[in-house]
Amino acid sequence: MDSDGTRDARETHANPVPRARSAVPPMPSRAPSVPPPDSSAFLNWLRAPRPEALPGVWRFGHKPRAQEEPELIPARQLISGALIAFLVGWLVWSLLWNGYLGGWWLLPLYAMIPDSWAEPHSFASVVVVYAYYVVIALIIMLAVGRLGRWSEIWRRYGPSAWRGKTAPRTERPPAPDHDPAEWPQLRAAGAVDAAERLAAEARAGRMRDVDHARIVRAWQGVRSGRFNLATFTGAVLKDGAAACLHPSGERDLPTRIARHDLLTGQVRLGTTADDPRNPYAYRGAGLGLGTELLGTSLLAVGPAGSGKTGTVVRPLAESLCLHALAGRAAVVVVGAAGAGLGPADAFDVVVRIGNPESEYDLDLYGGSADPDEAAAVLAEALVGDLADPHPGSDSRRSTTVLAQLLGPFRAVHGRFPSVPELRRLLDGAPEPLRELRTALQGSGQESLIRELDARERQSGHPGDVAAVLADRVALLDRPAFAGFFDTSGQSKPFSLKALDHPVRVRIDLPERGHADASRMLARLVLAQFTASVAVREDRSLFACLVLDDATGVVTPEAVRGIQRLRSGNAGVVLTLRTLDDVARPLRGPLLGAVGCRMALSGLTPWDGQDFAEVWGKEWIEARDVTDRQIIAETPAGKALHILRRVITGKAPTQRAVTVRQVERERWSASELAHGVPPGHAVLSLTNVKGEHAPPLLVDLRG
Repeated sequence: MDSDGTRDARETHANPVPRARSAVPPMPSRAPSVPPPDSSAFLNWLRAPRPEALPGVWRFGHKPRAQEEPELIPARQLISGALIAFLVGWLVWSLLWNGYLGGWWLLPLYAMIPDSWAEPHSFASVVVVYAYYVVIALIIMLAVGRLGRWSEIWRRYGPSAWRGKTAPRTERPPAPDHDPAEWPQLRAAGAVDAAERLAAEARAGRMRDVDHARIVRAWQGVRSGRFNLATFTGAVLKDGAAACLHPSGERDLPTRIARHDLLTGQVRLGTTADDPRNPYAYRGAGLGLGTELLGTSLLAVGPAGSGKTGTVVRPLAESLCLHALAGRAAVVVVGAAGAGLGPADAFDVVVRIGNPESEYDLDLYGGSADPDEAAAVLAEALVGDLADPHPGSDSRRSTTVLAQLLGPFRAVHGRFPSVPELRRLLDGAPEPLRELRTALQGSGQESLIRELDARERQSGHPGDVAAVLADRVALLDRPAFAGFFDTSGQSKPFSLKALDHPVRVRIDLPERGHADASRMLARLVLAQFTASVAVREDRSLFACLVLDDATGVVTPEAVRGIQRLRSGNAGVVLTLRTLDDVARPLRGPLLGAVGCRMALSGLTPWDGQDFAEVWGKEWIEARDVTDRQIIAETPAGKALHILRRVITGKAPTQRAVTVRQVERERWSASELAHGVPPGHAVLSLTNVKGEHAPPLLVDLRG
């Protein structure tokens, strides 16, 4: 059984990764390299509370807070007020008891006591009288206690506060029908034997969080009717916690650098700062990102050294790899070679472009068999950055030129051209075009001959984009890439058509000495990703592209593609050193297309201005305080003012406070540029349901 519960584990070892149109090379199985977890720790993790929380809040062990910050009275003022209230109450009682305030407070007592009880030394009268005294004393105590806020002192310094400082008590395990470790959902569906086997695996310490998430994912497939209950039960009874394995045979990653909670699907990136600019409900809470937030895409902007790769990209890539092992996601991580995006053992496919030792290749045409589709994707990669940067522009002319050549070539050779062949065709060399025409005439494909005729007529005319395309293709026709982008079938090309499966892919770009080619390949991967996720059959599998450096990648077509990802259960994670790496007309559409925006420390003021505009303004309460000097008119008042000035050194003043509602930016450009401490970031979030989190100051080191 695969990660969705459809195949037996023995079959996955025979053919570890199912091919998507022969685009995915097989992957070798590897034995798990992570030691078994502690059973008690796993059970505590499984049973820990995870209350519903605001978007972006780390739910594991979270304690919700009020939406509004309560008015906190200083401790000195609170205790002194309580003491003064007690003394006032004592004074009132003393005055009543000693008769200084008269006997009016005894009139209700006289009205209730019969005359027969008023005899001396009557037991009933003594009890009633002292009970009345106690009632009056309690009334006074309640009044002064409310006035002195004794309840607040009890909450701050009473036994409830002591219990909060002591070690938490060990709670009793929940009942079996509510204990997630006992798999109540399987028991309710009649799979009692499978539930018993999984519960025994958890108690024996043979189950990991990835195992639990993977089996839950397989069970969801059974409940939806896509898979067979008997097959699922048989796999669980046979393999226990190792049932429904990922095609690679892995049950965990070799190493983890971040905290993950696969029950909620979150990865912890830091802690929301206890700062007045953050909403009170978020202050001090952990920041957790899951697929429901990445489904709206994320853009992180910060200079080199601000922590984009180490504190954002690497944890997110690690989380998505864990989701892939659980059968929930497919992830493609793209970055420069040696960027620290994770060890090679954490991925199923590692494509090292430009490295002769690379086991896998990259399919230049995205695994497509349609010449028009392949031409559109390739045109975006080659000259997408040269198109008019306004959102309404496109690269239709380049697509047409490529389609005029790819269609006839595929019809003749049964494959698309290699990089050298494509370069010769775009250069307009007569020999390749003559060979194509001769082959097409022999097969009677008149429509493709007309395509070649049109290409020959346009060739050499002013404004023909073929020369530009040929120059861009020449960047890939270099000795460093001689063994790559092969179309003859002799290599192992990876295609993004494989995103129908829970695959983990890392693509290393050769930035050193080939910066232009790397940016072109990054555009190619992004274009293939947006095109592939739109035609996936299984959209329950979350697909994500993590692009460590999106310099030169954002084009009008890329922005349109990012906008369409949310409906396909997919998202992208992009990082930039500065928004200046994006054309000015595309900055607003890019910030509007992504739902999660992050500004790291060290941002420039002009970059901060773009973030300030997209985050908008809010109504706040502004207080204006003015001090007006008091002028005395009488001799006694003037003498008092002189004495006060001698003692305090200041003239007597009267303070006036004006409170008004004003509209101000949530985060100004100056605050983003100079007010974000090192290791921090300002992050706004939007999930796929449309729920928002305002810009939050986050400590990425917490």
